[in-house]
Amino acid sequence: MSINIESLTLAELREIARLGQVLAGQVLSSCGDCFPFKTGDIVLIRTVTHYYVGRIKAWDAQGIVLSEAAWVADTGRFGTALVSGIVSECEPYPDDATPYVARGAIVDAVQFKATLRVVK
Repeated sequence: MSINIESLTLAELREIARLGQVLAGQVLSSCGDCFPFKTGDIVLIRTVTHYYVGRIKAWDAQGIVLSEAAWVADTGRFGTALVSGIVSECEPYPDDATPYVARGAIVDAVQFKATLRVVK
């Protein structure tokens, strides 16, 4: 089957875009069960620009809400930080702050074995 893209109407293009969003939402929601962490887990998250450490307060298909969180300016030796739970430099969020990390910005995340008190 061949479709001439040049002949599509604006309404048809909008419908194609809507279907793409629906399909993307189904993929994300069907993968929700395969999210490797659960509420209460402590994680170290690497995004395209920063690192964050915190306890997962909530999550959905779009992002993760952290409590007891800190922005990590420098992990030091990454493997050492994962084993020891100690990072070289971090900036804790205030206790009442709950940062939201967009899942689209996440490069990787790993369960952080240390308690957050060691990091802070």
